Amino acid sequence: MNMTLRFSKALPAAAGLALILAAPQTVIPFARAESASAALLQNSIPSLAPIIERVSPAVVNISVKVKAKGEPAIAQNQIPKEFRRFFENPNADGDDDDNQPAARPRPRERGAMGSGVIVDAKKGYVITNHHVIDDASEITVTLKDRREFTAKLVGSDEGTDVALLQIEAKDLVQLPTGDSSALKVGDYVIAVGNPFGLGQTVTSGIVSALGRSSLNIEGFEDFIQTDASINPGNSGGALINLKGELIGINTAIIGPSGGNVGIGFAIPTTMFEQVTAQLAKYGEVKRGRLGVQIQDLTPELAKNLGVSQEYGAVIGKIEKDSPADHGGLKTGDVVIAVNDRALVGSADLRNRIGLMTVGTEAHLTVLRDGNKKNLNVTVGKLPTEQKVATAVSERPTLEGASFSTVTLADSKGGKGVRITNVARNSPAYQLGLRANDLIIAVNRTSVKNMEDFNNVLKDSKRQAALFIKRGDEDLLVIV
Repeated sequence: MNMTLRFSKALPAAAGLALILAAPQTVIPFARAESASAALLQNSIPSLAPIIERVSPAVVNISVKVKAKGEPAIAQNQIPKEFRRFFENPNADGDDDDNQPAARPRPRERGAMGSGVIVDAKKGYVITNHHVIDDASEITVTLKDRREFTAKLVGSDEGTDVALLQIEAKDLVQLPTGDSSALKVGDYVIAVGNPFGLGQTVTSGIVSALGRSSLNIEGFEDFIQTDASINPGNSGGALINLKGELIGINTAIIGPSGGNVGIGFAIPTTMFEQVTAQLAKYGEVKRGRLGVQIQDLTPELAKNLGVSQEYGAVIGKIEKDSPADHGGLKTGDVVIAVNDRALVGSADLRNRIGLMTVGTEAHLTVLRDGNKKNLNVTVGKLPTEQKVATAVSERPTLEGASFSTVTLADSKGGKGVRITNVARNSPAYQLGLRANDLIIAVNRTSVKNMEDFNNVLKDSKRQAALFIKRGDEDLLVIV
């Protein structure tokens, strides 16, 4: 029997499936157990109940309302006549004006449910996943004692799939955070969340793996893998250790049909604590950079570079006048630790630096010519996105996309325009444009920068053909 495993986020459960029957509970203030063994005993019988009683008031259910956006209008002559009656247009029979646009479908509101964790009782901060509240017009937080509050979105970061909410409520219970870097494969963990909108549910398992990355789930990945049952609706819920400490936020699963098969992923505290600190301060994450191209240290590379290290990130290129350049890094250096914490590979280095606040100093341990060196590099900011030029901004189909001039990493060393961001469900998104697409030509005219891009679009009165590189693919998009 062939089975294809499919990756999916532990998406919010559809509101139509919700049946919350939680009985009223007395909120018990959190008091850390004196020892894990004591926490596992109730009336001399092994049980997780004492931990859950303390933890459960800090885990909340989140319901959202999202106004679905209509599709862009299309001309009647693009719709076969036998289907035109399905479009809300008085001329849908095609007898009047075939060029008249069909009306947009009416926006509809949909609901979904997820989970969250109270991490600061005084300020009313609740952490959840970005994909739980993405595009939400209204967010409602329901506590274990069934009190409901409308939540304010403090900030959200799609790159790490972390969002920070705030509610105004008294007598909240927060969940203390533990050190996820102290976890070991085989440690017992407990997942608490709101699967399928059923209400608070507890499952248990072990840490199956640590430092999972290259899954292409998020921009920054360093997941805890667990076999504790995680299902749609668990997103944003708590993964805790046997001390009752929060060590991860459940975010995704791998399964044949979106259901649990024992492979779930959680964002560790070492990652989301840095993100939430920036969200609370700035409302967004100001990502840091070194200005380097990096790759994993492989056994063959280690041999060629004359190092005995098994893990690390090799510096392949350094941008001129970048933080790395000013900090003394050199091509061929092997970075093995950041702030005295060992690195696994290039993704690890990218995560650490990308989540550091701009302007802070990163203490790097590197191997150079077989010798260990310590370097202090001030983390810089990502290049500022350029303002979209007039001709670009006047194209309705490009609405929702951001652009900047970049140097293409190809053998010719040419230049082009990178799409830095595309808002979900925007006209540009519906057109098929995606973040990190590289525009190398418009109407067969090469573009080296934003000025070229703007000028060629200005000369194109109606339609323009964008020649795009997406990874190894060559695409043509008409705008």
